[in-house]
Amino acid sequence: MATSIPSSPVASDSSQPAVGEQQPLVTSEPQAPAAKPASHDSVPPPALLDFMLKQWKPGSGKLPPKIKYAESFKARRKALSQAFPGETIVVPTGHEKVRANDTHYRFRPGTDFYYLTGNLEPDCVLVLEPKEGGGHTDLLFVEPNPGRSDSTFFTDRVKGELWVGPRLGVPESQARHDVDEARGLNTLADYLKGLKGAATKPTRVLRGHSAKVDDAVTAGGERDKALATFLSELRLIKDAQELRELQISIDATQRGFEDVIRSLKVAKTERYVEGIFNLRARVEGNDTGYNSIVASGSHACVLHWNRNDGPLVSGDLLLLDAGVEGHTLYTADITRTLPISGRFTPEQKAIYELVYASQEAAFAAVKPGNDFMEPNRAAMQVLAEGLEKLGILESATEALKDEHQFYKRYSLHNVSHMLGLDVHDCAQARQEAYKYGKLQAGMVLTVEPGLYFQKDDLTVPARYRGIGVRIEDDIVVTARGCKVLSANIPRTVKDIEAWMGGIWNADRAPAAKAKKAASKKPQARTAKKAPAKKAKAGKRK
Repeated sequence: MATSIPSSPVASDSSQPAVGEQQPLVTSEPQAPAAKPASHDSVPPPALLDFMLKQWKPGSGKLPPKIKYAESFKARRKALSQAFPGETIVVPTGHEKVRANDTHYRFRPGTDFYYLTGNLEPDCVLVLEPKEGGGHTDLLFVEPNPGRSDSTFFTDRVKGELWVGPRLGVPESQARHDVDEARGLNTLADYLKGLKGAATKPTRVLRGHSAKVDDAVTAGGERDKALATFLSELRLIKDAQELRELQISIDATQRGFEDVIRSLKVAKTERYVEGIFNLRARVEGNDTGYNSIVASGSHACVLHWNRNDGPLVSGDLLLLDAGVEGHTLYTADITRTLPISGRFTPEQKAIYELVYASQEAAFAAVKPGNDFMEPNRAAMQVLAEGLEKLGILESATEALKDEHQFYKRYSLHNVSHMLGLDVHDCAQARQEAYKYGKLQAGMVLTVEPGLYFQKDDLTVPARYRGIGVRIEDDIVVTARGCKVLSANIPRTVKDIEAWMGGIWNADRAPAAKAKKAASKKPQARTAKKAPAKKAKAGKRK
């Protein structure tokens, strides 16, 4: 996904309205009063309440097994503990965002909270509480599960089990996530009150995820910012578990791209293609890692074209920038530019091969110890020289000067960003650790050069106008260079054409075989009817 290096703060949340008369049993967020109770939220009569609380089969009482990779999550909490000895650390996950009225977007945990716990439930809060002898106690505040002992299991449309499904519960969460202690969210307010303004308890809060937590604990200014920065920088180096999860998402993304190619024989619109890819993302993962960019024709010259409302025209290119976010929230970020007809035109091929050459140069520049921006410089060198050969730039040398950078009229963006739990990962890291830092083994980043010739750009020969090409792959920095995690997805002109043709031919083969078999099938013979006997004509009298 094309980008420069982001450095935006985490978006703040908004309160959830609790529509209707029934209020949640407990909640970590203040509920805005509904303007008007919904008719289907009427108060049930006491007899119904009494009836609903009876004759439910008791639960097994068994505690769940530890979450997969529990040791990895514990190791990350330990690293956080060591970074801030003697301080209380508060990391909320956030809550469902309101889509409209009483409906919400599908919940996705706060990235840092998930990185430290593996917990997918909304509203939870992780607290690292300092111990007297050093280190911290892990406290996980979660939604209690009262089971069928409290009427809210069917009257509470925000938290009730019959409305949204069961929560794990307090003892179950402690066992599942392997934390020192779990507590109910109904105890969180009092706990946070004890932290507010306590000089003897220095506290840092990951802000912007929970209004209730932000309001309850005195803002720490630079101290809080330092916590967000540390967590982003901790995520710069991926461990073995993270690399496995990223590979799963990348492999699923390849299958999604193949689904798209298969669909191009019948697809008429960008929206259709978006739906095809997004189906794969939901079947194999949690969702897409970001809004899919499905840009046909000149739409490919718009970097984040996700309106996806244009037609597909044979002879045009289709730029597909999409990624599956796995069940563990690690996302792929891949771009391929495909000829809708299955064959590149000479003009499309010329631009595509120039972008491909720039990506190869960028790969070669990925080495531990190199500047993070070195792959970008290598790619821009190749692009500028190629643009000069095409007659678009007068001089690559002049265009590459810092005071000019004329090539950016056509390349628009840098070629890399970090990738992981977020598509633009580690956004709160310091510039000196990221954009102006050094590459290190274990970093995962994209390499995604592109050229975009706007259809109204008079500096570009008419035959190239409206062509947009981006090639994006996901790589991990190794001890000596890099490994392309998405290497199985074809990239060259020849390989892409063969890839598309192979998929289409494979799809045609069963149909052709069935047609051939049908033609060889003996026709059913029908019995001939005997001709009807003619009646003898009577004699005239």
